[in-house]
Amino acid sequence: MTNTLVQDDSAVRAVLDGVYAAWAAGDADAFVAGYAEDATAVLPGTFLPGKAAVRAAMAAMFAGPLKGSYALHEVRSVRFLDGAAIVVSKGGVVPAGQTTPAEWAVETRVLAASGGEWLVKAFHNCPACRRPTR
Repeated sequence: MTNTLVQDDSAVRAVLDGVYAAWAAGDADAFVAGYAEDATAVLPGTFLPGKAAVRAAMAAMFAGPLKGSYALHEVRSVRFLDGAAIVVSKGGVVPAGQTTPAEWAVETRVLAASGGEWLVKAFHNCPACRRPTR
C-alpha cells in the first residue's frame, strides 16, 4: 500500500461512482465489485453481513421495488486515517419515472486500502431530517 493510494481522494470517490453507476444499470454484481468480502451494510431496520448478503439484497431490490431507479450521491467529506477513508455523503433514490428523490439520506462509508485498491468495508444509511445544506 502506498501513501499515494492512502491520500487519493479521487480514487475513493471513483469507488462510490462505480457503485452508483452499477445502481443505475441495475447490476448487483457491479454494485458490490468495490466491496470487501467482509463488508457490512446497515440501513434502517436492516443489517447485511458480508458482500454476498449485500449483493443478494441489491439483486432482489433491483428486480423489485428499485427496478429502473437510480441513486444520487454527493460526497460531503473524505477523511483519511491509517489506511482507511471515512466518507460522508448525502444520497437519495430516484424512483423509475421520477426526477427527484422521495427523501434524502445521510450515508457513511468506511473504505480500506487493500491490494492497491480501495474497498468498502462498512456502509451506514439513515434518513436525513431535512435536506442537507452543506
